[in-house]
Amino acid sequence: GLVSCIVYCLQSQEAQILKQLAEKREHEREVLQKAVEENNNFSRTAEEKLILKMELNKENREAHLAALMERLRERERHATEVRRNKELREEISG
Repeated sequence: GLVSCIVYCLQSQEAQILKQLAEKREHEREVLQKAVEENNNFSRTAEEKLILKMELNKENREAHLAALMERLRERERHATEVRRNKELREEISG
């Protein structure tokens, strides 16, 4: 009768509360999992950006160094030409 109805209602209410708690826990687990994945993605993206930046810096350094070396070679060629012209003038006037 009444007692079994009350027991049934309490059991049903307890089952409902346990179900809600389980759903809440599952949701929290999903939120945490998503946060972990986003953090991993952020870290991976940050690492990829850093590697790319380092590679670009290396390429820029190498290009700058190549340009400096070319200017140095050009100066050497010019100095050689000036010396040769000076020697020719001295031979002609000598």
